[in-house]
Amino acid sequence: MSKKIAIDGPAGAGKSTIAKIVAKELGFIYVDTGAMYRAMALYMINNNIDASDSEKISATCQSADITIRHEGGVQRVYLNGEDVSELVRKEEVGKMASASSVNGDVRKKLVELQQKLAQTTDVVMDGRDIGTVVLPDADLKVFLTASSRVRAERRYKELTEKGEICDIDAIEKDIIDRDYRDSHREISPLKQAEDAVLVDTSDMTIDEVAGKIVDLYNNVGAKSSF
Repeated sequence: MSKKIAIDGPAGAGKSTIAKIVAKELGFIYVDTGAMYRAMALYMINNNIDASDSEKISATCQSADITIRHEGGVQRVYLNGEDVSELVRKEEVGKMASASSVNGDVRKKLVELQQKLAQTTDVVMDGRDIGTVVLPDADLKVFLTASSRVRAERRYKELTEKGEICDIDAIEKDIIDRDYRDSHREISPLKQAEDAVLVDTSDMTIDEVAGKIVDLYNNVGAKSSF
């Protein structure tokens, strides 16, 4: 039987970075759910579906088959058997993904595909509803969080290192606003699963957090917060 680790949490908590490290450490596949949404968006574009046509998006998504594979240590995204790993990174695909991801039928279809993948492969998935909706039977559920200020500082550092001029207070406000939207949305809101281990990363390094999660997995009985 395949093993499953679910990592949820708000924006800026380090979910994707941590999930990739944990997956590599345990020999699992890291499932980039965001890439799957982009692949679905690419499918819409290929079928000339308008971003505002929710009915056609709902109908068209049913015939998409999307999966993630790791080949030579590199994640590849497949759409109906075709490797679309590079295509899903195009800007137009990102814009379509933002529009199509709010569609309830798209989310339902992708949850089905993510669950199908987890049935046959040892996976680490991160998101906002993995432990509550996508993998409610996960062997380990972790809810990563950090103070809004710490998350803003991380984002500020990331942007300034790219040469961008930004305001840390504005970044923090955006994070707080996004937290509110994510936790109050109608479909699959951000929520800590009742049996998830709470991990506050505010005062922890990336390696420390990853190490804690690996230890938790190796001692799955330890279901307490720290």
